[in-house]
Amino acid sequence: MVRLIQIDGTDNVAVAPFDIEKGVLCATRKSKVTAATRIRKGHKVALERIAAGESIIKYGWPIGTATELIEEGSAVHIHNVRTNLSGTLEYNYEPSPPILPLSTTLSGALPSTFTGYARANDQVGVRNEIWIIPTTGCVNGLAERLARHAAGKPEYRDIDGVFALSHSFGCNQLGDDHLRTQQVLADLVHHPNAGAVLVISLGCETNNIENFKSIIGDWNQKRVEFMVCQDEDDEFLTGTKKLSKLLGYASGFKRAALPINALRVGLTCGGSDAFSGITANPLVGAFADELVRAGGSTVLTEVPEMFGAEVELLNRSIDGSVFEKGVEMINSFKQYFLDRGHPVHENPAPGNIEGGITTLEEKSLGCTKKGGSSPVVDVIPYAGRIQKPGLTLLSAPGNDLVCTTALAAAGCHMLLFTTGRGNPLGSIVPTLKISTTRQLAEKKKTWIDFDAGPILDGAAAADLSQDLYLLVAEIASGKRTNNEMNEYRDMAIFKDGVTV
Repeated sequence: MVRLIQIDGTDNVAVAPFDIEKGVLCATRKSKVTAATRIRKGHKVALERIAAGESIIKYGWPIGTATELIEEGSAVHIHNVRTNLSGTLEYNYEPSPPILPLSTTLSGALPSTFTGYARANDQVGVRNEIWIIPTTGCVNGLAERLARHAAGKPEYRDIDGVFALSHSFGCNQLGDDHLRTQQVLADLVHHPNAGAVLVISLGCETNNIENFKSIIGDWNQKRVEFMVCQDEDDEFLTGTKKLSKLLGYASGFKRAALPINALRVGLTCGGSDAFSGITANPLVGAFADELVRAGGSTVLTEVPEMFGAEVELLNRSIDGSVFEKGVEMINSFKQYFLDRGHPVHENPAPGNIEGGITTLEEKSLGCTKKGGSSPVVDVIPYAGRIQKPGLTLLSAPGNDLVCTTALAAAGCHMLLFTTGRGNPLGSIVPTLKISTTRQLAEKKKTWIDFDAGPILDGAAAADLSQDLYLLVAEIASGKRTNNEMNEYRDMAIFKDGVTV
């Protein structure tokens, strides 16, 4: 007999833990069903007869509507289910009772400190790197050449690396696009994982140095240097001299014990499968709740992957003001789709569908589990920065490169990135990959840092989250993630408008 995975007692579908042939007897905690068709691993099987027009229930919530009669034991997927999502909605604030206080004692024997870098203005960093930030993509090559040159010099070995933050924009952009580029780059100038920053400009771009300085605001002149390439006879030589000067400042920082509640952790996913919402995402949610209990900060984004799950999420807002900001974030993103002629349900990628995810509602209900059960304390715009401890919602799309960059720009020290199909992507900040199954963890050892697969064998997410918590503390203290060892560091800025 095959044990199916029924997530909530009210669900009328369950998930196959592996390929199930027609005629095989299956069981959940409450009932038995015989597979009427072949059911693929990660795909759904009907636990009862579902009439056309009836809701498909998973995670205790509707994930779509049956388009035809679905017999008990039959496969439930895109051939017989449609989404319930359409346009923008009106929402009523019906606050859930707070499940977690914002600060209590840690569970078990979890560490209350990590070793990081104390910065000015009570900021902390988990890395002490030198970042080279181009104001325009025209000088990406120079930034990368300077970073390679510095990496080969022995005097730079005592810091955590010199890295070019290459991107495609900064020139010939108009309006909000131009401002978003500036805001993201300014956020990165201020990021505490960078002990020092070299900003390099071509000189004639829209985002020129003087313009950009007004967006950066105040900065430490010992920590940040600027260079306009068109003003230099030899920009490479000038760049190496400025890096050497910055090294003198950055090398003065040393690791020291810091409170765990200083950590800011971004929560995201990519290459999801049907087990993402069963193993890796609930595991990250349990970790996130633990960090919030300690007084730390977590950030959840990928707004289109909240569609269909937003009611439960927004009702966890700490007050009506936060709720209204959340509603504005959701409906604005839906309108972004509609204004461009795209339905709001257009999201699950071919790989998601292949892995068993049928609708955006199903994907969203699994994705938002990364946020745990903590109250939502704030909602911030794209290129906004974390303002409060606790769970914050950040406005950004689901695209892996764009949302991981937005999380880094928001001030996250590191990211927890869940994946069911695998993804080697690395962000500007340490990106800890968490697999949904043992098979993926064993196959992609150079991508995956932590395996959530044991949950499929009966391990509790709450128990496994303590192991994840210890690993996060180790990474915050200097242990490198696979993406760091692979030297995969990528970024992308959200583009919405005209490029001249």
